[in-house]
Amino acid sequence: MYALVDAVAFYASAEKVFDPAIRSKPVVVLTNNDGCICAVCPIARRLNIPKFAPYFKVKQLLAQNNVVIRSSNYELYADLSDKMMNVIGRFCDVQHVYSIDESFLHFNGYTPVINDWFAYGHTIRRTVWRETKLPVGVGFGPTATLAKAANHAAKKLSGFNGVAVINCEASRKAILQRMSCQDIWGIGKRLAKKLKVMNIHTAWQLAQQNPNSMRRAFSVVVERTVNELNGIPCLNWDDVRQDKREVFSTRSFGERIYEPTALKTALINHVTVVASKLRKQKSLCKQLYIFAASSSHENVFYKKSYMYTFASPTNDTCVMANAVSQVFEQIYQPGIRFYKCGVGALELIAQEFQQDDLFNKRTDNPVLMNCLDAINKRYGKGMLSLASSKLNEGWHMNRNFLSPQYTTRWRDIPKIYC
Repeated sequence: MYALVDAVAFYASAEKVFDPAIRSKPVVVLTNNDGCICAVCPIARRLNIPKFAPYFKVKQLLAQNNVVIRSSNYELYADLSDKMMNVIGRFCDVQHVYSIDESFLHFNGYTPVINDWFAYGHTIRRTVWRETKLPVGVGFGPTATLAKAANHAAKKLSGFNGVAVINCEASRKAILQRMSCQDIWGIGKRLAKKLKVMNIHTAWQLAQQNPNSMRRAFSVVVERTVNELNGIPCLNWDDVRQDKREVFSTRSFGERIYEPTALKTALINHVTVVASKLRKQKSLCKQLYIFAASSSHENVFYKKSYMYTFASPTNDTCVMANAVSQVFEQIYQPGIRFYKCGVGALELIAQEFQQDDLFNKRTDNPVLMNCLDAINKRYGKGMLSLASSKLNEGWHMNRNFLSPQYTTRWRDIPKIYC
């Protein structure tokens, strides 16, 4: 049996954890630079607040309904996600964290012990709420895809109250018949339109198709989906969540920047994020893509990029930051109103397959990087960083509705008055 535990409107729910005053109010969270709505809590959803709508277009609607607005507080979300995943992991020995707000569990060997999956799901929900104050939905199924479908039912379909179980033919049919093709894991809107032309509208109708025919018409992915919908496991954890083949960090600036120190500081911060992600998935990169650009709406559009090749694959922040410093003068152009910049790690290889070169001296320091990651994990993101990442703070994005970083910054620790 598989389970998928998924937070309800995670970003919006996370904003309510340390602010009880807004728990009963509609809350929305905005994307980078407060551009669009990226998260809508269930209360706000009932007001027909559209997700992904540009903020300036719905600003008046939000004000009329007294909606609480928050900027994306990534530091808070990452910390609460870690806490939530740790709680969920206590309920099963085999856990696979799929995203910041989703976690799969595989109860291989637990099945004879757990007789009531509904009760077990509600136990998971209550425990996560008690220890993190985050609402979650829990779905159980004999395959990862059916667990995902059950989770959809638990959160979106009436009559399930946060927990859904597919453990027999009747429950499988009941849920899949109420589920559209675009809501199936791995299908999406684009493929659902093609299925609609074939008169396949629901997950149940897709499950009735011949897997080989679906493979010929579409791909092996759809064939596996059909099998999974029929209770035949086809996915393993590597299929569920593969390591990224490329790792990027890019962002638009809150305001146009001219100063070289501001642009360089931004690039160093991006390369710091990329290096950290590489170490987290135990990958090394052979090449680093570095770019900066003005807005396409400027009278003269400017974009310059550089591809840096390392002598030896690396994930060392210092080595990668040095690469940025070496090519910076080739990217920066005086007088340009820079709107966006970023860094990407390409040609990734697994750290375990790294082969040393007899003629190239390695410049990275794994021990130092392990120390850096350990300190930042314990004391908060950015507690220890490169000096060059702090030269100019004027490049940061606009976050005009930012809530405190309650768990990762000392001055934001909540005060309790007795």
